[in-house]
Amino acid sequence: MRYVCSICGYVYDEAKQGKPFAALPETWTCPLCGAAKSAFAPEKAAAKQPAAPIHTVASTAQAHGDLQKLSPGALSILCSNLARGCEKQYKDEEAALFREIADWFAAAAPAAEETGVDALAIRMGEDLATGYPTLSAAASQAGDRGTQRVCVWGEKVTAILKTLLERYRREGEAMLRGTDIWVCSVCGFTYVGKEPPQLCPVCKVPAWKFEKIEGRTSA
Repeated sequence: MRYVCSICGYVYDEAKQGKPFAALPETWTCPLCGAAKSAFAPEKAAAKQPAAPIHTVASTAQAHGDLQKLSPGALSILCSNLARGCEKQYKDEEAALFREIADWFAAAAPAAEETGVDALAIRMGEDLATGYPTLSAAASQAGDRGTQRVCVWGEKVTAILKTLLERYRREGEAMLRGTDIWVCSVCGFTYVGKEPPQLCPVCKVPAWKFEKIEGRTSA
């Protein structure tokens, strides 16, 4: 049996590895992107993922209407992500404009309330279950390939963050001891390790595009 990582596509082949996937400890992670064991699925099941539902014009319009209800903080994040998308396409002028808009919304946003790891994991789960599929279906209906790509990247980045949260809930500060946190400056993929991956598992940019998160107190 072969198991596929839903984030980077790494294949765990039981025949080659000589060990059943089920026998791996729950602390085992993907050797390529660091995703948790829970991010893997049998190859056949991964190949038969149902397509996103086709939305009608009315539902697409509703999705666009929902964008008007986003908070200043959410709009800041959205514009920041659009800026990074422009950077990926070497559109520096457009990227600068999106960053300026993102900064404006960030300044207008109220102070964020403290939230725990559990609440954050729930919100990420909601995004993966309904948020990204809904937006991706609307983008597909509208023929918006740019938004579809953002959804693909965003879904994978959210999935890896959720698996990192799962590890942190299980291992605590020991997970971060003697290591560093790296974030891809293009898509936001987050990696825990002494060195960043040679290529981003999500957007495929080289290691020098990763930024090390500084200022974390050691455990």
